[in-house]
Amino acid sequence: MTDPIRFREDEAHEEPAVSLDAFLDQSNATAVRVEAGEDARALLPFLDRLALIEVDFPAFGDGRGYSAAQILRENGYKGELRASGDVLVDQIAYMKRCGFDAFAPDAPINRQVMEASLALYDDVYQGTSDGRTPIWAKRHG
Repeated sequence: MTDPIRFREDEAHEEPAVSLDAFLDQSNATAVRVEAGEDARALLPFLDRLALIEVDFPAFGDGRGYSAAQILRENGYKGELRASGDVLVDQIAYMKRCGFDAFAPDAPINRQVMEASLALYDDVYQGTSDGRTPIWAKRHG
């Protein structure tokens, strides 16, 4: 795997992520991988000790990872949240809004295209985990 695309200032977590089942069976891992269909809420009691949660996207149309990210961020997870698998450039803006701050796509992503797509829109319509205020709240308080 190539180096992940990161939107964090800290160093990338180097420890390999263990499966959710393996994590729940051991006490010393600081990195875990959540596969599509697994319940990220199982990690809630352990968020303070995790440095990396990697969420798998087995297919670009599988949106379960967005929900996992939202659950983890809404419950206070501050560590690296990495989307991996079939991650496409046009999904990164939406993934960032859900709380992902690192990406490990199966196929290379053109950085110039990614940066251009991230700069397209300043406003959002819904609440986000990235702290941006929805446009309706700016207009109507």
